[in-house]
Amino acid sequence: MSTKIGYLLPTRENIMENRPQGSLLLDLAERAEDMGFDSLWVGDSLLARPRHEPLTLLAAVAGRTKTSSLGTAVLLPALRNPVIMAHQIATLDQASDGRVILGVGIAADTPAIRAEFTAAGVPFDKRVGRLMEGLRLCRELWRGEPVTWDGRWQLDQQVLGPTPAQSGGPPLWLGTSSAPGLERAGKFFDGWFPTGPDAKTYADRWDSVRNAAAANKRDANALSAAIYLTVAFDDNAEKAQDHVNQYLERYYNAPARVMRKHQAVYAGPSTEFSAWLHQYVDAGAQHIILRFAGDHHRHLEAISTARASENW
Repeated sequence: MSTKIGYLLPTRENIMENRPQGSLLLDLAERAEDMGFDSLWVGDSLLARPRHEPLTLLAAVAGRTKTSSLGTAVLLPALRNPVIMAHQIATLDQASDGRVILGVGIAADTPAIRAEFTAAGVPFDKRVGRLMEGLRLCRELWRGEPVTWDGRWQLDQQVLGPTPAQSGGPPLWLGTSSAPGLERAGKFFDGWFPTGPDAKTYADRWDSVRNAAAANKRDANALSAAIYLTVAFDDNAEKAQDHVNQYLERYYNAPARVMRKHQAVYAGPSTEFSAWLHQYVDAGAQHIILRFAGDHHRHLEAISTARASENW
């Protein structure tokens, strides 16, 4: 099976650069699909890292595209009421003819994200349990049958409509790198979706996810292995490194050296990218989502050209 390549729309960057117009993002989405990208992705943050709301934006992207999968990288379900979220996602999946993939996460522990949870009226320290229960409730609602639920949310024989175009709902990929998260991904989720780090560690952690699936009598071969990579092309490798470090520091308001401990980054000539990328393919990655550190049109063109010439 050929490697699938996805593209992260610059929702965060466009807000930082005071370019909030949705048309800019929709044009990029349409261009990426025309250039052969297999999937289109958006990130999620309410106030900590302001950006366009992902489910709303993906609905607009669905209307401008026809074949690319549409994903969240990653959605924070704990910030949302799961009944409302299940309805939104089911509608999005119908509007896109079943193209949705939900990357989900628990959110990092930073002061800005804790403040975001407080603003949303959601207890930060209970976010893992809220995530897991909320997604279980979504899956129940996506069956289209009466649901009774006695937990954080209360339902009494209530039915959601429409149900998603994909039977049972979109695939759920967990973004995580912690040992409990890897166990959780293999036990409960349809895929694993980290941000790095190096290919050897990625391979070891993917083995952990597969082993957790097998230990829970799940088909490990049915799980998807994805990864989120940050890319900056420049023929001058030192210049590329400086550029991506500045990008990460502005994006996260944190030192680049700290962020690069947890995120896989390529910064250098485009001619050397394929060899670097194939380390992850060899480690098991089936779906690779690329975030470009600026200059999106040039990066899209470079990836499209490399993929066509090198058949990946």
